[in-house]
Amino acid sequence: MTQSPNPISLFHDWMAEAEKKEINDPNAMSLATATKEGVPSVRMVLLKGADERGFVFYTNLGSRKAGELMENPHVSLCLHWKSLRKQVRVEGVIERVSDEEADAYFQSRARVSRIGAWASRQSQEMEGRWELEKRVAEYTAKFGIGEIPRPDFWGGFRVKPSVIEFWADQNFRLHDRIVYKWSGENWETTRLFP
Repeated sequence: MTQSPNPISLFHDWMAEAEKKEINDPNAMSLATATKEGVPSVRMVLLKGADERGFVFYTNLGSRKAGELMENPHVSLCLHWKSLRKQVRVEGVIERVSDEEADAYFQSRARVSRIGAWASRQSQEMEGRWELEKRVAEYTAKFGIGEIPRPDFWGGFRVKPSVIEFWADQNFRLHDRIVYKWSGENWETTRLFP
């Protein structure tokens, strides 16, 4: 693996390769959160942006993950591309994206996804699938053909990375690993045994 002075540039190179080769959702990543007591949970979310400021995803702010993020801002991400035999791990802390950024992304979503955001009481119990379908029908009727604003209970988080690890599969399990750690001024790199 070629070492780059900037892990974000290297990440974009790997993501571009994944977008060409992964069959489905090259931007899918596991997000590990923990309660304030340290009880972990992990789930898949979609990466919606990555730049020098961090890695962005969006969610219902009433969800379990959002609750854990607000209690404990320390998270970890993992993007694994089976077709490339590569993965990237990120450790850092979260911050909320601005309302303007969340509004812009929300408006870029498919109309049915925007209605779904209004209809879903994410992570809350429901009596049956019919309850969700009824709420989708109600919000479809409410918004008609008009604009669908971003609900105030829906927003985004940015993971500000402190560690980014790149892992590439190699023969005989002699994998290639490079870790970037943010020193507060620049990225310091280390190679790890597999």
